[in-house]
Amino acid sequence: QVQLVESGGGLVQAGGSLRLSCEASGSTFSIVRMGWFRQAPGKEREFVAVIRWTGIDTSYADSVKGRFTISRDNAKTTVYLQMNSLKPEDTAVYYCAAVTTETLGIMFGRSYDYWGQGTQVTVSS
Repeated sequence: QVQLVESGGGLVQAGGSLRLSCEASGSTFSIVRMGWFRQAPGKEREFVAVIRWTGIDTSYADSVKGRFTISRDNAKTTVYLQMNSLKPEDTAVYYCAAVTTETLGIMFGRSYDYWGQGTQVTVSS
């Protein structure tokens, strides 16, 4: 089993920044990719960003590209989501997720095997 523990959410003013962390434990050797998703009230969960566990390849949703950065410290079993220039429409519960097999559907939540508990990000106008 893989356990994912998220931190870093909170309340921030528009234009501000937050850095989310997701610490993985357990069978981390099985992780192929780590992703971030978010879900706003009344909306379905949407893809935000994904990174290979090697920390090289990344992909972003168009809505966050240029503002958010996903990364991994190669010395740690932790991935980060640096969020800059935050907008009120970024308000959502943010989840980290891990996939343990190769898949082309990296932007689909159903492709992921493990999920964190979610952390609330609220951006005020």
